[in-house]
Amino acid sequence: MSVQAMKGGAIEFLTKPFQDQDLLDAIALGHARDRAWLQNAEELSELQRRYDSLTPREREVMNFVVSGRLNKQIAGDLGIAEITVKVHRGQVMKKMHASS
Repeated sequence: MSVQAMKGGAIEFLTKPFQDQDLLDAIALGHARDRAWLQNAEELSELQRRYDSLTPREREVMNFVVSGRLNKQIAGDLGIAEITVKVHRGQVMKKMHASS
């Protein structure tokens, strides 16, 4: 029964008789996990919103940047000027709130 409960998402399985503190600890753990999950979901939603604000070209440039390509290489791959890559890269950094 305890294995089935844990597979079903239970945080703790208390057997009778249990101490009041055990129940309180299980509730506190549940609240902490829920807060962490909500915070993670909010952060992911914010990152998605930022990514959605990028233009298709900025997304292309970002994919090259995160793979470690240099501006000159990106420009060659996309058939655009290096200065254009720098502008797009700057916009990506600004919109994604990235420091480096």
